[in-house]
Amino acid sequence: MKRMWRRLDEPGLEVFQIEGEADGFRALSTVVHAGETAFGLSYVWLLDREWRTRRLDLRLSTPLLREMSIERIPGGWLVDGRENQSLAECEEIDVSATPFCNALALRLLKGPGELTALYVDVPSLRLSPSRQRYEALAKSRWRYIDLGVAKGFEADLKIDADGLVFDYEGLFEAVG
Repeated sequence: MKRMWRRLDEPGLEVFQIEGEADGFRALSTVVHAGETAFGLSYVWLLDREWRTRRLDLRLSTPLLREMSIERIPGGWLVDGRENQSLAECEEIDVSATPFCNALALRLLKGPGELTALYVDVPSLRLSPSRQRYEALAKSRWRYIDLGVAKGFEADLKIDADGLVFDYEGLFEAVG
């Protein structure tokens, strides 16, 4: 399955695809952000059969090239091969540069609810736990409410038949 998302707040585009594998799924993506802080981001996101993150490898190009890997382990996360106890409570990953992570949260919750996300700020690659809420508005429509890093931020999400965001109010929209 392939998707493209366009940024609505600044110039940018993401080209995304997800493929099934024997033990889950592999999502591959390239993001080009041409806004005030320009960057390129590519990622490989390995998921289990329930769409839970097993591993995320990020490659960020600003003027410098930076790479980061995040891997789920029992009771927490490894970041670049080192256990990070401050992220142990995080249930799933949220990367600021892509709407793909909303699909992971919604599949985890299986309905309205809250979770603590391992929030990855792009382009700083700063990691922090962030509490989030999802409220059902209608079939395939959700309200995202940030209770953590961007406390007070809210946006309506429209989800397609594959469970991916096709409209993220004010930030992203599917193209094509």
